This record gives sequence, structure tokens and C-alpha cells, in this order.
Amino acid sequence: MLTFSFLTLFPELLTPFAQEAIVGKARERGLIDVRLVNLRDYAQNKHLKVDDTPYGGGAGMVIRVDVAARALDAACQAGPRPDEVILFTPAGERFTQQVAEELANKQHLVFLCGRYEGFDARVEGLVTRELSLGDFVMMGGEAAAACVLEAVARLRPGVLGDEASHQQDSFSSGLLDYPEYTRPPEWEGHSVPDVLRGGNHAAVARWRRDQALERTLRRRPDLLPGAGLTPQDSAALLALGVTPEQLSIWDAPPPPAPKVRRKKKPSAEDKAPTDTSSE
Repeated sequence: MLTFSFLTLFPELLTPFAQEAIVGKARERGLIDVRLVNLRDYAQNKHLKVDDTPYGGGAGMVIRVDVAARALDAACQAGPRPDEVILFTPAGERFTQQVAEELANKQHLVFLCGRYEGFDARVEGLVTRELSLGDFVMMGGEAAAACVLEAVARLRPGVLGDEASHQQDSFSSGLLDYPEYTRPPEWEGHSVPDVLRGGNHAAVARWRRDQALERTLRRRPDLLPGAGLTPQDSAALLALGVTPEQLSIWDAPPPPAPKVRRKKKPSAEDKAPTDTSSE
């Protein structure tokens, strides 16, 4: 079982994510555990104050390192021993699907969710990893925590009803996901592609791969160099207007050579001259 421990000033913000939908059901079934640790419980003053003004002056308040350390100690003692202690910060490593897959193989993840001007910088000595969702700033780490919880929990065995669901997702294959369709087959002049209704599984698989390639090419071409392209993929990209030079930059294998129809060798009867003289 994978345990998520979130150290936060606002555990109520994360409660719905821990109790509802697929994450909540996985928790009920004992597939994951989610623990919410209130930083205020580890303040040692009558007003339960967890922050203070920054040294050197400046706007905002900074969360005290001693409060964070006591909360972290409590989370660690509750067990099991944390595999990672993660701080959400704009300066952190970019959170990606690959990072989610790595974290999904752990047993206990502890997350520090900051607020205000963040944590005292000395908290960096308590963590093993720093993560960021991207180049933007939010009001706290709870929203980032909810994203990571959903992204990682769904990769654990048994959490999703169909294990193939996450294997076909965007980024899992190195590409964006292909488009999905369901009923009705016709809607306001838009039809479900015929190939999806034809029953040819090989054709469907190829169509989906080609659609994923086209989506990635149009929207996130930066993903293609690490997408593990096949010769068939290279042929599809060439048909979409990609140049051979660009394929070589992406280190893509060459497309399969076109099949050459060989002429049938003439038989002895074919070689025999035809007698056109009259008898």
C-alpha cells in the first residue's frame, strides 16, 4: 500500500480529494492511504502561530522551520519510513508523468505544502526532493498536492478498473493521447470515424497511433524525440509533412521500404514460340 502524508495549514482543502471518487474508493479498499497533518498542531505557542516575519524585511510571512520539523517527525513516526519527503516550490523539478510513475512505486510519500511566502529556507535540509507543476505561482501547495495525489494514485495496481487505462494515457507512451468517441454516432453533423465502428482491431490500433502522432506533432512536437518512434510512425509523420531531416534530428528510424512487385518469371510454356502458321 502507498501512503500519502500531506503537511498543510489547510487540510480541509485536501479532504475532498482524499475521500471522493476513485481516490476515496481506493482508500476504502486499502489500496492507498492518505494522511492529512495540520501544521498548526505542532506550533508551540498559545496562539498556534506557525509563521513569522522574514529576516531582512519584506512582504508576507514565512512558515517556521521548527514547526515543519516537528510535523515531519510526527509523520515519519506514524510510519512507514518515508521514501521521499517532497517540498512543493516553483524552484523544484518539473512534475511529469515519468516522475508520477517513479513515485507510484514507493511506499510512503510525505509532502510539505507551503503558504504565504513559503517555508523558511532551512526546510530544504529536511526534504529529499523538490517539485513544481510549472512556471507559475499559486497561493499554496495544496492544489499541487491534489494534482500529484491523483496522478500517482491512479498508477497503483487495482486503483483503476482497467489497468490498460493509464498505459494508454497521454505521456505514458511518450505521445499525447488519441481522441476518444462514444454514442451517439452522429451529433450536429459530426460523425464518429468509420474505422472505429468497423471492427478491425488492427486498423483501429493503427488509426489511434496515427492520431496520437498527429496530435503530438501539432501541439507538443517537443515530445517526439523521446517517443520511441517506429518505422511505421516515421512513415506516418512523413505523410503529415515532416521532412526526413527533421526525422533524423528526432532519431527516428527510417520508414519501411515500399514493397516492390516482382514480375513473375516466365515459364517454359511462356517462352515457347507460338505457331501462328496455318496447318
